[in-house]
Amino acid sequence: QVQLVESGGGFVQAGGSLRLSCAASGVTKYGNTMAWYRQAPGKSRELVATIDNRGVKKYADSVKGRFTISRDNAKDALYLQMNSLKPEDTAVYYCKAELYSGLVLQQVYWGQGTQVTVSS
Repeated sequence: QVQLVESGGGFVQAGGSLRLSCAASGVTKYGNTMAWYRQAPGKSRELVATIDNRGVKKYADSVKGRFTISRDNAKDALYLQMNSLKPEDTAVYYCKAELYSGLVLQQVYWGQGTQVTVSS
């Protein structure tokens, strides 16, 4: 059974940092891509960063150079280090797991989200 639980959100002033964690039990036995998404009030959910099981990372242009995605397969964990935070980074951040069998997507799982609020 796959379960994703985010933590590490909170309130921070502009220019500050936060580190989000996602406890991703049950995913490491699959080929998978892990990702962080976010959703601000009144906006659609958007991709922040992805990392596949080879460690290849991709970022949204809005967070390049400020955010770093990483994973620890031994701990079934996904992380998002967020530096130089801006008020426009305020959103609920979600962890996502895409589980593959070979090249075929089998399942998609989402966490419940964690709130990040950046004050100006």
